Parts: sequence; structure tokens; C-alpha cells
Amino acid sequence: MKQYVIIGNGAAAAGCIEGIRAVDTAGSITVISAEQHPVYCRPLISYYLQHKTDLQRMRYRSETFYADNHVSVAFGRTAIEISADTKEITLDSGEIIAYDALCVCTGSSPFVPPMQGLETVEKQFAFMTVDDALAIEQAVTPESNVLIIGAGLIGLKCAEGLHGRAGSITVCDLAPRVLSSILDDKCAAMMQKHLEANGIRFLLGTSAKEFRGSKAVMQSGETVDFDVLVLAVGVRANTALVKNAGGDVNRGILTDDACKTSLPDVYAAGDCTEYHDISSDSVKVMALMPNAYMQGHTAGVNMAGGAAVFDNAIPMNSIGFFGLHCHTAGTQPDGCEMYEEADETHIKRLFVKNDRLTGFMLIGHMHRTGIYTALIRNQTPLSSVDFARLRIEPQLAAMGADYREHVLKGAV
Repeated sequence: MKQYVIIGNGAAAAGCIEGIRAVDTAGSITVISAEQHPVYCRPLISYYLQHKTDLQRMRYRSETFYADNHVSVAFGRTAIEISADTKEITLDSGEIIAYDALCVCTGSSPFVPPMQGLETVEKQFAFMTVDDALAIEQAVTPESNVLIIGAGLIGLKCAEGLHGRAGSITVCDLAPRVLSSILDDKCAAMMQKHLEANGIRFLLGTSAKEFRGSKAVMQSGETVDFDVLVLAVGVRANTALVKNAGGDVNRGILTDDACKTSLPDVYAAGDCTEYHDISSDSVKVMALMPNAYMQGHTAGVNMAGGAAVFDNAIPMNSIGFFGLHCHTAGTQPDGCEMYEEADETHIKRLFVKNDRLTGFMLIGHMHRTGIYTALIRNQTPLSSVDFARLRIEPQLAAMGADYREHVLKGAV
């Protein structure tokens, strides 16, 4: 009986379990989970702060998921070493676990740049896990002044989650705009205006250079008084286990289309990895939940002796703040053409190059956006569809008879 081990317990791990069981129903599966919680949907932690969900409804899989798949989970345990030669993993408890096939799904960790006096801040938090949300919930009161370092996806979801629970919320970022990794100036300005209308204050183009207890000195010279500090500057892939075992890493663990690393019988999936983005033809870290699951499932199938590839990855984000939704995918390459529709509350930007849709930014336009995503992921020639019609509204009728037949047959 084959022994499978998965390090990590997020969406990639869930995908890996289901991938293994799609091929091998008998092998043993052990999951090493640093967190004490069953697999949950991380993007929902801001909704937990808003009392829009609870820990039970945040589950990514059912209560019986592990039992149904005959999985043993070591909760609260951390892998500290992989011995690729002997195919063994050492845990922080000293326990050694043998494996025949291993999948590393270690995710990412908050990146905290050097900031003078940070150790003087009593109430400082990250915002990546359920435990982070629980700790912030205990620390924040209706009188709290919250300072969030980082105006990216994590920082802004934290700001939304704390809206109505804190006295004031200030968000700062070195970037000149919000959501700088996924939005251009025009789209970011619309989202910032909407956030400000809901009481979020921004200090952009500057960040904290020094802390003096509950006072932050910004690079601009301004000072900000706060009671609670949230550090949401960014994340870094957790690559150390594979690197220390002699595996190839860059900013993330390097994997091929089968999600295999350079180490024998060791696979990797999720936010800890670096893989090919077909929309930009580049290799990068794409810390995205849908991709993590698909990678994990691919790895699991291959670990169990099946054949699967994950070769159509693209960056994509779907997120909303105070009722205004934003969906982005792909890239905006140099020399591309742009199609735009815009008014005061909606923006649609489609980017086209070499007869391909390479990316889009949509704010307020959320109707059938999966069709645009499919065009990018499948690298569909726009000359083969009615793109003039699709630009106005994504619809199956404009995709051609062959595509419709394929989609509708697949849905049966």
C-alpha cells in the first residue's frame, strides 16, 4: 500500500487528496497541518470579522471530508525537514514520517519589511489565517484606531472586515494606488473612491518608517496615531523545506506541468510554487486559490500513478468591497490594444494582442465573466469567435457552434 504525505492543509492539499483518491482508493494519506483547523476558505476571514459567516460555514470541505477519504491529519504539527534520499519527513515533535510520494503545499507567509521600532507596537497582527482574524477580533473595539500597512488584496479585505467595528481605519502603501498588483490607475482610482466613501482613509505613496509605541511616523513626515496595527505588506512563498532538501527554488518552488519538483517523488502545489503563466508566457508565483486547487489535484493524480497536467494557468482575481465587485485576469502586455467601456460606477477594459484576449479588468461588470477567462485560458483565436459581440457582452452565442457544443456536452 502506497504512503502519501501532504505538507499543508489548504486548498492545494484538498485538491491533492481528491486527486489521489481519483486514482488510488487504498493508499494511506497523511496530512501535516500547522494550523489546528480543518481546511477552510481563506478569503472568507474578512467576512468572519463582519459577522457574515462563521467558522463552520468557512469550511472548504464537509466535516466528514477527511474520514470519507481515509485521511489521517496531524493538526498543530510542522514539518521541519525533508530527507529526499531516505524519503522521510521530520516533524517539530521529533516524529519521523516515511513517504512514497510527497506533496509540499506549504503556502506563503506574511512579509514584514524592516521598520524601526516595530517591536514597540503592542497590538500588531497579520491577516492571513483564521487565527489572525480571531486575534484581531479580540483586539479591536469600537474606539480602536486601526492602521493597516498595505493597500493590496489582504489589506483592503481587512479594512472592509473591520468597517463598523473600529473607530477609524487608515490604510497606507508605498504604491501610488490601491490594488497596484492587479489594477491600473483608472480602475484603482474608481475602487479607492468607493472605499473612501465607506470611511476608509488612505495614505498612498508613503508608508511607516518608524514606530514609537502607538504612533507611526510616515516617510512623508506625517504621524498617525493608532491602537491596532495590521501588517499586510505582502507574502513570500514558503520554499525552505524544498530548498534545504536540495530542490530547485526561485521566488517559489519550481515545478513542471505535472506539478513535480526537482526532487524524486516530491510534488508541490499552491502558493509556495512558481509556475508558467500562459497569458504572459512567464514563470511566476501566482498565489490564487483556484490555481492552488487545480495544481493540488494534478499533483495528486500523478502521485498515484495517473497522468495529469496543469498547463493553462493564468493570474485571476475576483473580489468585492462594500458591494462593488472587481474581476481581473491575465495580463496587459506591451503593445496590446485596449477596448474600454466606462462610466462613473463601471469599467470594462479588455486587452488584445496577436488575435488573443490576454487580459481584462472589470469593475461592476460581473455578467458571465467566465467566458472572458476561458478565452484567455484556452488561448482562443479571436478571429474564430464573434469578438465584436463579445466585447459588448460575454455570451455563448458569440463563441461559435463548436465551442457551444463542447461546453453544453460537458455540462450534461
